Formats: sequence, structure tokens, C-alpha cells
Amino acid sequence: MPAGRRFRTFLFDLDGTLIDSIPLIMASFRHTMRTHLGAVPDDTTWRAGFGTPLRPQLRKFARDDEHAARMVDTYRAYTDAHHDRLLKSYAGVDEVLGTLFGAGAQLAVVTSKTHALARRGLARCGLNEYFGVLIGADDVHEHKPHPAPVLAAVDRLSAVPEETVFIGDSPHDIESGRAAGVQTAAALWGPFPREALAQASPHHWLAEPDRIARLVG
Repeated sequence: MPAGRRFRTFLFDLDGTLIDSIPLIMASFRHTMRTHLGAVPDDTTWRAGFGTPLRPQLRKFARDDEHAARMVDTYRAYTDAHHDRLLKSYAGVDEVLGTLFGAGAQLAVVTSKTHALARRGLARCGLNEYFGVLIGADDVHEHKPHPAPVLAAVDRLSAVPEETVFIGDSPHDIESGRAAGVQTAAALWGPFPREALAQASPHHWLAEPDRIARLVG
């Protein structure tokens, strides 16, 4: 990272960045596929869509829009039933958020989950107190990799883009942040390999959550 670069505003993706929801996401996907297709397709297409809204992800596997809507209902019902059991925060996330919060940094979550489900995940992991601002899929009309969610968070916080960094684990996060004119940081503890993230050209690389604290101004 550039020497001396520090930020006052930190935007975070949720799944794969703050909370480890990958077991829940994959279990919900496989249950939905078995229920509606009778078999589970290869994970590759599903994993490539991490960080984007649920409905367009499932539409790739559905026969038509009505079929996709039933898949969404099945997926959400399974997620709701197993959410708290299969969710946890990544090691070190709580500590680094406490450091940023204590230093007076502005914090927000920018996620492709619905607002209510994202809040539930933060509460389950004991992270809710750090985030007065959360932009969910139902808070904006355009979604990552479009810049709209990031721009919405910047606006809500009255943040300066040049003093803002968006931290995420997927190429969609990096593309969204870059298009919004903020700095971006790739979280290497999520499900995407470095090679996939490199294609989106993040400004910074973070090997572990505790590295985030080095960016605070």
C-alpha cells in the first residue's frame, strides 16, 4: 500500500469479509438445487456470483422467472432456519472494528444481502454496535459491481471519497468501489483466490483482518 496512506471512513462488505457465512450460503444453495432441480450443479457458477444479489444468482439455474421466485423462497427459508447455527465472524474482526471505532473512524456495511438479514448477521456475531449505516440490496436500485451501493454509503456518512476505503472479498466489491471513486482493499481471508481479485485491481491487499487497523488515520 502507498506509504502513509490513511483513511477516515471504512466501508465493509459483509459475507466473506466480516462474517464467515460461506457454510450457510453453500448449504442453502445445495438444499435449493436438490429441492428444485433434483441435483446439485457444480459450485463454480454459484461461487462466482458471491457478492451479488440472490435473485439474479438463482435465475442462472432456473427455467424461468417463476421458477426462480420459488427457488428464492426455498433458499431464504433454509437460510432463516439455519442462520444462527452456521454463522460466525472471522477471527480478529471484532478487535479491529473496536480499534477503528475507538479511533473515531466512520464505519458502514455495503452488502448484497437484504437490510434485515444483514442486520441479523451482524447482531448474531456481536458486530451491530459498530455500524450505524448499512446499505443492503433493498436500499438501492442498482447493485455491486455498480457503484450505487458504495455511493449511497458515502452519501449517508457525508464522507470524503478520497478518505474512504471499501474492503471486500470479491471482485464485485473492488469493481463497485473503484467505480464509486473510493480506494479499495481486497480481503484475502474470503472465498475468492488472489488471482480472481487481482483482475479487479484493488488498491490495497489485506492478508488478515488485523491489517485493516494500519489504514486508520
